[in-house]
Amino acid sequence: MQGGQMIVEENAHLATVLTCSAKSSNIPSLTKVIATLGPKSRSVETIAACLNAGMSGARFDFSWLDGDYHQETLENLRVAMKSTKKLCAVILDTVGPELQVCNTTGNPINLEADTHVTITSNASNQPSDEVLAVDYAELPKIVKKGDTIFLGQHLFTGHETSSAWLEVLEIKGEDIICLVKNTATLSGSMITVCVSNVKINLATLTAKDKQIISTWGVRNNVDIISLSYTRRAEDVRELRAFLNSQNLGETQIYAKIETLEGLEHFNEILQEADGIIFGRGNLGIDLPPEKVFLFQKSAISKCNLVGKPVIVTRVVDSMTGNLRPTRAEATDVANAVLDGADGIMLGAETLRGLYPVDAVRTVGRISAEAEHVYNHTLHYKRLIKFVGEPMNHAESVASSAVIHRHRHLMKLPIDFSDQIAYLRMLFFTHFQVRSAVKVKAAIIVVFTSSGRAARLIAKYRPPMPIVAIVVPRLRSNSLRWTFTGSSQARQLLGVRGVNPILASPDVAAPGSEESALKPAIEHGRYVGYLKSRDRIVVFQKVGDSWVAKIVELQQ
Repeated sequence: MQGGQMIVEENAHLATVLTCSAKSSNIPSLTKVIATLGPKSRSVETIAACLNAGMSGARFDFSWLDGDYHQETLENLRVAMKSTKKLCAVILDTVGPELQVCNTTGNPINLEADTHVTITSNASNQPSDEVLAVDYAELPKIVKKGDTIFLGQHLFTGHETSSAWLEVLEIKGEDIICLVKNTATLSGSMITVCVSNVKINLATLTAKDKQIISTWGVRNNVDIISLSYTRRAEDVRELRAFLNSQNLGETQIYAKIETLEGLEHFNEILQEADGIIFGRGNLGIDLPPEKVFLFQKSAISKCNLVGKPVIVTRVVDSMTGNLRPTRAEATDVANAVLDGADGIMLGAETLRGLYPVDAVRTVGRISAEAEHVYNHTLHYKRLIKFVGEPMNHAESVASSAVIHRHRHLMKLPIDFSDQIAYLRMLFFTHFQVRSAVKVKAAIIVVFTSSGRAARLIAKYRPPMPIVAIVVPRLRSNSLRWTFTGSSQARQLLGVRGVNPILASPDVAAPGSEESALKPAIEHGRYVGYLKSRDRIVVFQKVGDSWVAKIVELQQ
């Protein structure tokens, strides 16, 4: 297991931390920042400010409010994207098998330490400080004396006055008698219930989730679905089949690992999913605190080796109410970047926090600083060892045996000819990334239609940004012709270091590559990646072959 790798000069003086950062604060970090949009962050002005601060993905959490509310927020996001001229991925977060107390009165629930509270499956009980009704009739049958139950809107935020820790004392029919371990005030209409290390016999993809996807998801052709409480690979396959039935076959699935059961089946889930979200809030309840970092490092390492994006959550919870993160939180963000995370997801910090724009900007700045000392060489060597050295065509086909050893992690195309094409591209990306480093290129430019080439390059964590020119493809069904490309471009916003640009469809025509390179150069100069005399490594497919060339910018 690798992780937290950085470069430290032996003769470096600690005083150098007081100097200006190597990267301008105006240049976005390679690490992606995803923000949950809600009451404090849904206006056009705030969303535009978040985009300018570095937000690359917007999460819509359907555990809160309805489709109409989220539709208004999404429309505001579209206006903000147009005004800032920035792309943003749309991420639908499913509800999943989440247990809740419906606080119909809306009054705060005050729990005092060392007192008793009853959790009941009898829905006729009105919520109070003494009795809370949960929406799962089987709960009294699956818990036992000594089990731990957590209550709260945002579990384990670090602010224990907003979430409660209960210990099960006894079960009496429909009632679970609990000891309150800490004083807390629970607010809101829905209070989340989480039972540590207890398997809930409910579907991962619920009827409510299907209804949301088939209406809101289809209407907005969402880019990514975050599958909450993913526990098995079959959960991902079930969602994939449902998406295909709804004509959402191009929507990506990020499996959200937040239970011990999901951890146990992680390798199989990783093989099926397009990406992973490491949900540390709920997972921190199932796992002892001292074990969370071990799974984080192991899971991120496995995602890095197979080139699938991994997002880490719950990093700067204190910024929900404070302008600055704690020292521990700042270090936590940096360590996630050094471990190899593609992105950081903000939840309560932007959903209901007082400083959503500052939270996005702060995480971006910490990430950029960590990227400056990230050990790219060590990561590259690890990948070469995992995949096999770059080699000629015949050897690359033979090397499929090496990759076959890791099929529990790396899913290759079924057709053998497709495997050959995939391996050709895989080993060519070795050469291209190494070339970019050797010539000290400022950026890498890659032409792609599906986004796969850009993801393969990003897998090797080059120290320079990757500008992906996404070329639309014309497709047809029995009813109409459509262009693909916009969703593929936005999906790349979940991948570390990739800056997607949606090209004109005529870029696919022979001889148009030079004109297509112009917007990439303009983008690089605008963002601050490029200046005169900088070198660019361009990666594109010509016929059946992948070629690379070096371009030097003129005055």
